[in-house]
Amino acid sequence: MQDIQSSEELAFVSEEIEQIVIPAIESVIKNEDFDGKKVAQWIDKICEKCMEELVDLGKPFKYVVTAMIMQKNGAGVHSANSLWVDPSNDGLVTVKWPTDKKGDGNKTMYCIANVLVVSF
Repeated sequence: MQDIQSSEELAFVSEEIEQIVIPAIESVIKNEDFDGKKVAQWIDKICEKCMEELVDLGKPFKYVVTAMIMQKNGAGVHSANSLWVDPSNDGLVTVKWPTDKKGDGNKTMYCIANVLVVSF
C-alpha cells in the first residue's frame, strides 16, 4: 500500500504544475502595464518563481520553464510545441494567461508559459 502512495505522490500531475505557474505569472504582471523595456525582467522572474516551486515539490523530475509575454495590440500570435517523451512519466504543460476567455487577467498583455517535465 505504501508503494502505491509513494508512486502517486511522485507522479506527474499537470494540474499541480498549473497551480504553480498561474500564481507566478499573476504575481509578476497582473497589475502591470505592458512595457517592452521590462518584459525580459518579468519573464526571468516568472521562470525563476516557477522553477523554485517546482523544485520544492521534491519530485524526481527535471524541469524546463519558458515564458513569453505579448502586448495586447490586436496582433495574433501562434505557438506550438512538439516533444517525444514517455507519456506515462513525462509531459509538457502550457499555461495561457489570462486563463479565462474574458481576458480579465491584464488589459495590456498576455503570457504563455511552458513547463517541460522529464523523469530522471
